[in-house]
Amino acid sequence: MDIEFIITIFLIGFIGSYISGLLGVGGSIINFPMLLLIPAALGVANFSSHEVSGITAIQVFFATIGGVWAYRKGGFLNKTLITYMGISILIGSFIGGFGSTHMTEGGINVVYGILALIAVVMMLVPKKGIDEIPLEQVKFNKWLAASLALIVGIGAGIVGAGGAFLLVPIMLVVLKIPTRMTIASSLAITFISSIGSAVGKITTGQVEYFPALIMVAASLIASPLGAYSGKRINTKVLQMILAVLILATSVKIWIDIL
Repeated sequence: MDIEFIITIFLIGFIGSYISGLLGVGGSIINFPMLLLIPAALGVANFSSHEVSGITAIQVFFATIGGVWAYRKGGFLNKTLITYMGISILIGSFIGGFGSTHMTEGGINVVYGILALIAVVMMLVPKKGIDEIPLEQVKFNKWLAASLALIVGIGAGIVGAGGAFLLVPIMLVVLKIPTRMTIASSLAITFISSIGSAVGKITTGQVEYFPALIMVAASLIASPLGAYSGKRINTKVLQMILAVLILATSVKIWIDIL
């Protein structure tokens, strides 16, 4: 392991974790393809999909901790939403994390691509008026939220992601949660989800610990910085950035698959 390897992995983790705090995602939506492609292109490492999914599972756990800490004040964390979706996605992520050992690398990439494609479609749906709802008056269907979170958790556990790249569109489009509350609550839910994903990857021997530790260090610095930036950016801009990010990732993954 040399300095080029450390710098490359750190920068990938920093970028992904900043986006994590900014948009309420775990960061895996950008870290997964970056870890697959960039180290190999630079000749510093050549990770398999299983190794990448293990590394991102650990990174997401720490990135979401930093983001939640930054959003702990201001009423953005909806505890009821976090409880219902968090418990369901945790169960699902355990199932997906253990089940991923029986899948091929191609199968893992297909699952990731399908989840990203669904998220892209949902982000195209108009979201008028949701940010005009006062945070203390937000209401949603609790059992629908729990059911959708369970499904997301299974898929997220398979790819070693927290699932927030799909949770955020669901919360915005289906549950009608205001953008900033969605971002903050999604980070908390993704943190809970990442427990299942991380445990599943660790216990099945899918984690490369040295690059994972580098990603963790980057996450603890970058995620809070992203969250503080997210509080100051217009919600429409945040939605647009998320939509573009998910679209670009989906296109790349499907090009690789096909």
